[in-house]
Amino acid sequence: MLSDASGRKIEYLRLSLTSECPLRCIYCRPGPAGERPQDDHPLRPVEIESLVRYLAERHGLHKVRLTGGDPTSRPDLTEIIERIAAIPGIHDLSMTTHGLTLARKAREYKKAGLHRVNVSLDTLDVKQFQRITGSDGLECVLAGIHAAQEFALHPVRINTVVVRGENDDQLVALLQFAARHILEIRFIELMPMGPLAASWHDRAVSESQMRERLAPIVQSWHALPRKSDSAQRYRVILDDGTMVCVGFISAMTGCFCEDCNRIRVTSDGSIYPCLMDRPRGNLMSALRPRFEPDQLEAALATALSGKQLRHPAAGVAVMTQIGG
Repeated sequence: MLSDASGRKIEYLRLSLTSECPLRCIYCRPGPAGERPQDDHPLRPVEIESLVRYLAERHGLHKVRLTGGDPTSRPDLTEIIERIAAIPGIHDLSMTTHGLTLARKAREYKKAGLHRVNVSLDTLDVKQFQRITGSDGLECVLAGIHAAQEFALHPVRINTVVVRGENDDQLVALLQFAARHILEIRFIELMPMGPLAASWHDRAVSESQMRERLAPIVQSWHALPRKSDSAQRYRVILDDGTMVCVGFISAMTGCFCEDCNRIRVTSDGSIYPCLMDRPRGNLMSALRPRFEPDQLEAALATALSGKQLRHPAAGVAVMTQIGG
């Protein structure tokens, strides 16, 4: 079993397959299409399989999340899913995506072995969506969410990054949408990293403030066991009697670092022991041109020795580099 210097067991790999994404969300990576980074030599499917298989067999890894950028930007995504899903011991294979192409790809991903999906959705307002993401694709995202449900990529979760002055007026509508369509929803505190880092104090909305916004339509909150999940989840009864599962990812006001069980690897092989930290080494030479387990062990040991007990005050990367 992998563990860091604080004794936390590492059982969860968040694998960023690409830094590419057709959106340019204001908190992630704004700018025109020509400024979008390209991955010149990303980890190949066979290299990803070697990495995950070794971690599962040697260290008990059992959970993998595919992130980006957006993983659906990889033309070989289905092959990657198939390879990981076939590895014994991987019991939870999930993906975070913008959902733009899910309507036509959800069935394919499910057949390949994907278990569940989180879809980014920051607003239900067409004009807000365009302003936040730089895209007119709201209807495509909504269709993708429904397709994910149809093909049992469940639980289908909505991820909402809450930004003051942009979409903080949408919390009630999003919660009602989730309840109506039997979805889980996670409201995420803005973190001081990426394009809005300099204005974070003015743009962030805390979990307590989110709950205040939601209070008029909520009858009761029932906290669910947290374990090592980044979200504190609640079973919520709304004023109309409907029930919905709501999570808050409160990295800034409700730090959950003491239970962190994850490590992040990017498409270029960089190892990030923490979302808000700098990379602590690279494992590409352990996978290319051939798999070298001793080199991999050394790279992982170096990275985990630098995993701090609590995340830094501000992040150094942007989400498209490291994945959420």
